[in-house]
Amino acid sequence: MRSIFDITISELETLLVSENFKKYNATQVFEGIYKKQVNSFSEINNISKELKIYLEENFKIDKLEVLEKLESSDTIKYLLLIDNASIECVLMKHNYGNSLCISTQVGCNMGCAFCESGTLKKIRNLSVSEIVLQVITIEKINNIKLDNIVIMGIGEPFDNYDNLIKAIDIFTTNKGMNIGSRRITVSTCGLVPKIKSFALLKTQVNLAISLHASNDKIRNKLMPINKLYNIKEVMEAIDYYIDKTNRKVTIEYILLDGINDSLDNARELANLVKGKLVYVNLIPYNATSHSEFKRCDKEKIDRFYKELITLNVNAIVRREMGKGIKGACGQLRASYEKKDI
Repeated sequence: MRSIFDITISELETLLVSENFKKYNATQVFEGIYKKQVNSFSEINNISKELKIYLEENFKIDKLEVLEKLESSDTIKYLLLIDNASIECVLMKHNYGNSLCISTQVGCNMGCAFCESGTLKKIRNLSVSEIVLQVITIEKINNIKLDNIVIMGIGEPFDNYDNLIKAIDIFTTNKGMNIGSRRITVSTCGLVPKIKSFALLKTQVNLAISLHASNDKIRNKLMPINKLYNIKEVMEAIDYYIDKTNRKVTIEYILLDGINDSLDNARELANLVKGKLVYVNLIPYNATSHSEFKRCDKEKIDRFYKELITLNVNAIVRREMGKGIKGACGQLRASYEKKDI
């Protein structure tokens, strides 16, 4: 039976009309499952008995099971069970509201050398409902309304492009979740054709590019995707995106001690982004099982940041969250999956 969370409101409207119900019934159903977060169709009081029966016979209101939960002062990390597999999502408590970082795949095939997610290869894409249910689940558990969604958990979002776009549609419809497009951020490691496709949608959703290196020699070692789409191609895709949307792009750059953190690297990075509508998000490395990578000390991070500022680059150092609770992407899932190995 199909999950009700797999369907957009326009799809539900078309379906219900074809079954001789009214178009506005789709709005009533969406308000019930997303605004009131009912547990059964019988709880939606403003629809007919016939529609309730139709929905019960054709759709399910499913949910995700929490396998494990780790908590710090500003972060709660959840391991969720999805069809005998596990994924992560992370609730982050900021002074401006609650943000949830969600996953789009079970595992990841991008193989970034420093990332824990890639240690357990991609099993499959998440369905639309499995993406959406991460948000529903965390809102219900914590009795909150999320302010922001960050799509940069386990998996490469643009490697699950169609399901991602449908999930964003569900997140943003004002008859359902009603999360503003500008409160959603999608991160990609640089799938150039999908960046261009995403640009044409003009969704107002924020785009972040995981660059993590200032030249191809370093990026080839860190990120295998660079051998398919090199830095020049990624930067051209960013230019294309900005031209089509006039939206600022975030450049994510994780600082790895002795690898990409020199002043020369900072200058190379400045040359790459010069004149572009971007800002650089510098990320202190959160140590994982990859022992060959080390965290930069604060002095190095500050030096790199100040060099970018001196070169007129719009840059920040990301606030660290989730320290001490397997905060890096994929760490909780990896430790759970490896318990029986």
